[in-house]
Amino acid sequence: MTDAFATADIKPAATILLLRDQPDFQVLMVKRHHQIDFASGALVFPGGKSHGGDHDPAWAEHVLGFGDFDPEQRALRIAAIREVFEEAGILLARRHDGSGMGGEACPMEVRQAVDAGETPFLQVVRDLGARLDLNALTVFARWITPPLTPKRFDTWFYAVNAPEDQLAACDGRETVDAEWIAPAEALRLGEAGERKVIFPTRMNLKLLAEAATAADAVARARARTLVTVQPQIQSRGSGRVLVLPPDAGYGIVEEPLERVM
Repeated sequence: MTDAFATADIKPAATILLLRDQPDFQVLMVKRHHQIDFASGALVFPGGKSHGGDHDPAWAEHVLGFGDFDPEQRALRIAAIREVFEEAGILLARRHDGSGMGGEACPMEVRQAVDAGETPFLQVVRDLGARLDLNALTVFARWITPPLTPKRFDTWFYAVNAPEDQLAACDGRETVDAEWIAPAEALRLGEAGERKVIFPTRMNLKLLAEAATAADAVARARARTLVTVQPQIQSRGSGRVLVLPPDAGYGIVEEPLERVM
């Protein structure tokens, strides 16, 4: 195994940890389609790459908190909200009168058109008379893919309290299932081999499982000093391992590479 992909382009990406306390502390996870080339069949948090449309200056009139973030962070938050809309049908937005988005935000065909690039997400939000709530998102973690695969990402993880009156439904293309699950239960299923849980997801589930409630998870994320996780490949007597920064909040982690790939 070599670091052949050390020079691969690192693409910006965003992921949502959508949290609730109904009936217990849970996070929304989706199962990736088995034909997707990245993390196929895995249980993951909704998320994906940032697109050019996430940077459109016209968003200024259609988001709350536009001026609170620099252009890159603003686009990442828009991307995170777009991804959870595409993959699970949840829209983290408010109407112009300040009320929440109740029920089904949009029909499946609208979500699929956004995902396919046929309809700009900005147009959907404008037509709904809504504004994305960028301030609802709290930075949870930031991970940069190590040079193990040809696709590398600089991924920002955001924690957010889920809207109480919206239902999650998978898109059937990128994701084939959407479920609310306790972080500890997702970890158990992964360890038992009943679900595929990739390394970054597993590490962030462990961090999430330290919280007792959704509010506690968000508060812990706000209190943490953000340390960008750039896993390092190191050699040990037992073989090569992936090592995380000890001050990133995950404790001492030395993961055998065979458990990562």
